Amino acid sequence: MSFGLTFDKLLIILVIAVFLIGPDRLPGYAAQLARLVKTLRGFADGAKERMREEMGPEFDEVDWRKLDPRQYDPRRIIREALTDVDPFAEPEPAKPVVARATVNENSAYLQHKRKREVLGAGETAPFDSEAT
Repeated sequence: MSFGLTFDKLLIILVIAVFLIGPDRLPGYAAQLARLVKTLRGFADGAKERMREEMGPEFDEVDWRKLDPRQYDPRRIIREALTDVDPFAEPEPAKPVVARATVNENSAYLQHKRKREVLGAGETAPFDSEAT
């Protein structure tokens, strides 16, 4: 795992460590860090060996990339669960979607048009003297 650390970032961390810790104590802390990394690597190797012993020959047959949780998209999983789609089936070709406009019967234009039709040919529209 690289944790997104590039050589530039590691160099900056090293320079900051030299100033904070001091050049006298830096070799001791570097040795402790090396021991810690070696111990953690030993723990990881021990866990891997123990899994290999418990699983037997099937351990080498497992595709560990398939079990990586970073590859899962929760939206896709929920969509597949709700639509009962077989994830291993070949997808059907997408059908084109044609959008059709619908008429809004409550639009201001249609309301105004209906009011004009209710008025007679010579009638004037009602006037509100208290309006602006």
